[in-house]
Amino acid sequence: MTKRVMELGGLNCRIVSHLPVGVQPKLVAVLCHGFGAPGTDLVGIGDELLNLCPELADSVEIIFPEAPLSLDQFGMFGGRAWWHIDMEELIGAIEHGNIRILRERRPDGIDEARNLMLALIDDVRKRTGLPLSKFVLGGFSQGSMIAVETALNLPEPPGGLCLWSSTLVSEADWRPKAARLKGVPVLQSHGRQDQILPFDAAIWLRDLLVEAGATVDFIPFNGPHTIPAAGLECLVEMLIRGLSS
Repeated sequence: MTKRVMELGGLNCRIVSHLPVGVQPKLVAVLCHGFGAPGTDLVGIGDELLNLCPELADSVEIIFPEAPLSLDQFGMFGGRAWWHIDMEELIGAIEHGNIRILRERRPDGIDEARNLMLALIDDVRKRTGLPLSKFVLGGFSQGSMIAVETALNLPEPPGGLCLWSSTLVSEADWRPKAARLKGVPVLQSHGRQDQILPFDAAIWLRDLLVEAGATVDFIPFNGPHTIPAAGLECLVEMLIRGLSS
């Protein structure tokens, strides 16, 4: 097993792999952490995923990029963000039933974050020689949103999307591009008691993806803003299918 830190596309990344040094993967998963979390937040999932299936350990590399923006100045020391969020405004909107602002706005900074992700993928493609069909993009919360934004702006669709506790943002931009994800396997999980990103907002995203022709495995669960065990298990299954396709 190897764990290393390196810069890819201008982003500081943690890479988890059981492959011998110098051996290139047959499939790459890029998993992005959520708003306010440190860059190491999801890294422990890497070993868990690879240990669940020897087939993955022999073939898959998992990359955990650190979001570009520091939140230290806001008192969230060590926390990172893909773009800034006004949490007071978000909480107020949820309390007043005005969650449509999530889908109606294009977040400031999302373009810059997306370009960094595209550069990351380009760097990995040059190193591994893998086509985009051998990349699974995903993440948790805000990290899953930047995964969708990135997938919609790739020259070809990725091999899959893993969206834990995600939602629809920038609908005016996403909807016209959504057909690019036709046939793409999508894993989406969301808690019915999520107080950060309401369950209804997850339905908006699911419906958009289904209408676009993506193959969506939607996993609702009774719980809060978190990643359920089923979300990890289904990602393992997606990665196995990605290796054999």
